[in-house]
Amino acid sequence: MAYTLPQNTTAMNKSLLWLLTVFLLAAVHSAEAQKPAKMPRIGFIESSGSPSAPVPRIEAFRQGLRDNSYVEGKNILVEVRYAEGKLERISGFVDEFVQLKVDVLVSGNYLSIRTAKQVTKTIPIVMVITEDPVATGLVDSLARPGGNVTGLTRLTRELNGKRLELLKEVVQGLSRVGVLWNADNPSAAIAFKEYEAATLTLKMPLQSLEVRGPNPELESAFQTAAKARVSGLIMVREAVLNRYAKRIAELAIKNRLPSMCEGSEFVEDGCLVSYATNEADQYKRAATYVDKILKGAKPADLPVEQPTKFELVINLKAAKQIGLTIPQRVLSRADRVIK
Repeated sequence: MAYTLPQNTTAMNKSLLWLLTVFLLAAVHSAEAQKPAKMPRIGFIESSGSPSAPVPRIEAFRQGLRDNSYVEGKNILVEVRYAEGKLERISGFVDEFVQLKVDVLVSGNYLSIRTAKQVTKTIPIVMVITEDPVATGLVDSLARPGGNVTGLTRLTRELNGKRLELLKEVVQGLSRVGVLWNADNPSAAIAFKEYEAATLTLKMPLQSLEVRGPNPELESAFQTAAKARVSGLIMVREAVLNRYAKRIAELAIKNRLPSMCEGSEFVEDGCLVSYATNEADQYKRAATYVDKILKGAKPADLPVEQPTKFELVINLKAAKQIGLTIPQRVLSRADRVIK
């Protein structure tokens, strides 16, 4: 006897097929929704330091990201490349980050920024530099940078005259100042020329103490300083000399030479005095620029920020080692004193 299917079987099959289709589409949609969004990738080029001895400014930048609700590995990736004072590595790092198509490139090194600006017109670049970004052609103006570069200028170069004045106050009878700089670095060459101009204004003789290469002849430079009867030293901050900051401080103390540096971190290494912006604050602010760019802001429309506060830091231990008494009027103006 033949079995006859109910008349509504076809309709039931259609209903089941429809439900199955809806279920599968919902499952696919749910799986797509659960896929993690592409994390933005930040490329950071550091001219000094190393993976085993990272410089504090990188942690300051990372803290700035955390302050803006970014957690590395969860909603952002930060890749750091260390030149370790070898400036010839920088162009390779820039090329690497361009090929990786990083969402933002960050650096505090003038050469890195200049090279990146030449290589890419699309990747946003956030700078934290000591040079004047307008005078060096990195941006059109501070208010309207134009192009793909923005960030902060530390006004280090604009403080050169003030540093010389402070050194003159600290060292009674300062007769000749020596400027220690790396002649292989275009940024350092700019700094030296500005110190030259400032010493002309102050009518203070200047002695060039130039060094070259990744392994600068520091002892030879100090011998030149002694022969020229230099009575005060200024170290230009840049990738190579930064690596030797502690050695430079030791040589300055050995030669009983008062030293002025361009960052408080060098005073902690033994330099006598520094007058500069707070580096950690600047790099935290750089993270804020990254946040704005990731949220859609264009570098061309983000004004370049200038510092409003500068720190005078004095190392009394170094002063004692070279037999120098810091005038009370200078000590009273110090933001921090290392004893």
